Amino acid sequence: MKNKILPNLDIENTFYKTEIICGIDEVGRGALAGPVIAAAVVLDFNNIPKGINDSKKLSKSKRNLLSDQIKNTAKDISIGEASEKEIDNINILQASLIAMSRAFNNLIISPKVALVDGNISPQLPCKITNVLQGDTKSISIAAASIIAKVYRDELLTSVGKNFPKYNFKNNSGYGTKEHYAAINSYGITVHHRKSFKLIK
Repeated sequence: MKNKILPNLDIENTFYKTEIICGIDEVGRGALAGPVIAAAVVLDFNNIPKGINDSKKLSKSKRNLLSDQIKNTAKDISIGEASEKEIDNINILQASLIAMSRAFNNLIISPKVALVDGNISPQLPCKITNVLQGDTKSISIAAASIIAKVYRDELLTSVGKNFPKYNFKNNSGYGTKEHYAAINSYGITVHHRKSFKLIK
């Protein structure tokens, strides 16, 4: 059995300590509704909250706690978003890259290195390192995954107040059995991605 890999500073430490490094990750690519959200995070490596991990491996309460702690300790944090309309017009991959680029460009600090989750990255005005399953390896990317996930979940919860039949609060726009049933019964909302397979 392989040892469990936890996000750490090993990748970050391959760069000069004087370089400003950000982690970038996105959430919502597979959802049926809502925007795709990316976050860029510049951690203070001397003040990193304990317990940072891939957002998918954390409970909601733990994610929310860590999101607050990251916001209170990081040197810089930003969000980038690509709307449902953009997703339908240019496809989810390109929309995800746009969201990542917007997150980077919304930073106040200018990183010299961007660690990007996955094998494809947006064009950025700095050195880019792609990290497969980066949210399980790089603590900067894991922090970005937490920030993006909490932000998007809160956004879908807010949106869902006007569309209670779809239960966005609990499914965050993803294709649960209940969500597909609601689409079959009530049709789609302005927040659904029309280019996705919405009938199951």
